[in-house]
Amino acid sequence: MNHKVLDKNSHREITNLFTSVFTSSEGEKEGRLIGNLASELSSGIDNQEIICFGTYEEESIIAAIFFTRLRFNEAIQVYMLAPVAVSTRHQGKGVGQALINYGLYEITKRSAVVVITYGDPSFYFKVGFQTLSENVIQAPLKLSMPEGWLGQSLSKEPIPTINERPKCVKEFNDPVYW
Repeated sequence: MNHKVLDKNSHREITNLFTSVFTSSEGEKEGRLIGNLASELSSGIDNQEIICFGTYEEESIIAAIFFTRLRFNEAIQVYMLAPVAVSTRHQGKGVGQALINYGLYEITKRSAVVVITYGDPSFYFKVGFQTLSENVIQAPLKLSMPEGWLGQSLSKEPIPTINERPKCVKEFNDPVYW
């Protein structure tokens, strides 16, 4: 397996991966929804506001993750990890965890101090995320499942309290994802 930073040239394979994975696990409607999100995000990859990492096996993409910048008035680098997709036949083999760890390492080199995500706690706890109260860092939009709001400090310091709602990239600025 080979991890790498992806760019806009990977748009089609990223979109196909997310559409396939989410259609298989969540049904056609969710597959279209997350496939469209991945398509929009991958079209906007700039390696600052939207960063994408992929895992390849024999020149084929088998997993991908996005990190998108959350903007606060305070000068703090916070990224959101979402969405994540691992090809159906590679799930349960640690591919997703390895890619997330690679992404966290790479994002730390870019001066990020906190990464948050909105997902299944049982999965993200395995890679160091912890439950995050919105009293510490708010979500950009109202959460439908607050127990899925998770965070991780990338420094030795605890996650700082930020008393404002962040702005997310435009691709996530839709209540359907929250």
